[in-house]
Amino acid sequence: MAHFPKPAAGSWTEHYPHLDTGPVSYEDSISPDYYKLEKEAVFKQCWLNVGRVEQLPRPGSYFTRELEVANTSLILVRGRDDQIRAFHNICRHRGNKLVWTDYPGEEVSGDCRQFTCKYHGWRYGLSGDLTFVQQEDEFFHLDKAAYPLVSVHVDTWEGFIFVNLAAQPPQTLAQFLGEMGAGLAGYPFAEMTHSFGYRADVNANWKLFIDAFAEFYHAPILHMRQAVADEAAKLAQFGFEALHYEIYGDSGHSMVSTWGGMSPPKDPNMVKPIERILRSGLFGPWDKPDIDLSNLPPALNPARHKSWGGDSFQVFPNFVVLVWEPGWYLTYNYWPLSFDRHRFEGRLYFAPPKNATDRLRQELAAVTFKEYSLQDGNTLEATQRMLQSRAVTEFPLCDQEVLCRNLHTVVRARVEAYQAGRVTPVTVSSGGP
Repeated sequence: MAHFPKPAAGSWTEHYPHLDTGPVSYEDSISPDYYKLEKEAVFKQCWLNVGRVEQLPRPGSYFTRELEVANTSLILVRGRDDQIRAFHNICRHRGNKLVWTDYPGEEVSGDCRQFTCKYHGWRYGLSGDLTFVQQEDEFFHLDKAAYPLVSVHVDTWEGFIFVNLAAQPPQTLAQFLGEMGAGLAGYPFAEMTHSFGYRADVNANWKLFIDAFAEFYHAPILHMRQAVADEAAKLAQFGFEALHYEIYGDSGHSMVSTWGGMSPPKDPNMVKPIERILRSGLFGPWDKPDIDLSNLPPALNPARHKSWGGDSFQVFPNFVVLVWEPGWYLTYNYWPLSFDRHRFEGRLYFAPPKNATDRLRQELAAVTFKEYSLQDGNTLEATQRMLQSRAVTEFPLCDQEVLCRNLHTVVRARVEAYQAGRVTPVTVSSGGP
């Protein structure tokens, strides 16, 4: 297994001055009190990805998002003026949840001309204005203009929809995404509209699952049985190293590059029979789509390595975009439900299939990724249980776990800033490759 060059400092971790190399505490993942601080300092201050513009294809299209981490539900809707808006999903009359169907806790989507409260029939336009009050003359000088839906800051980047729950966001979305967002701009996300999604409630802290996808140190061991026997033995013997790590200043955003894997494999016998038959697998379909991928944005394959296979971008705090060299991408969202539970969502995006074979190749990639994710999730539930024992309180991290160390460092900095009464973006010292 190849060993790839590290920065001149000798290690990835030591290259970033705001990171130390000592053992780390995971108290931030097992403390109910700390979780309460995270909700206020992180999730109610940062821009959060809630979907893509393809979910709102026409005026009147809407979907809801349940954000337990912020104790709210949101409505995302495309207005008659083609603008995307976000509102808290609450009627201004008596606080009833406005948009839902049979089960109040479930997310819904659809098309409508207006939103009508199930309780007393108050109606709201797509721009959030209150348009009708049942028996309006029974109220005391009611001014409908004073009771619109409560709006939420919303913006888009490359077709991804983000919201910010702060009364006044400390940064615009473009400022928040910074160098990473600018470096990814222009990738043909909008041409990959055929998607497969799955979600699972995981009995582990949200940061632990992000940690799992921020390093490949675990892959040769945990996922060994997914490879054929000879390849599994090689991975177990030599381990895995990434091509490149990058931390974007003090933002919490980061990325890791990986090598090409098996898409297509150098030797077809390296993979399982179903992968050879369908020409697809964990790294996606072997044949690239009819999309121009010749001029990739600068953030992709920053090491310009000939063996590059994909880049995983961690958008702080809880969103991941993983772009694969063959021409498809996937996203992960990690939505906290409590200090020891979160909802994991994965979605894979491909160019629309042209025939049944294309569809089957995409299906194989989707179910393979689902299997890998479930393996990680199951392991992390065991991790959470033992961390909560506090039998051990400090843990050593290796250089391949630099992004894990960074995530917990930035979350801690934001919590400390919140406790000190600062709501502006945190500033910590950082370097860059």
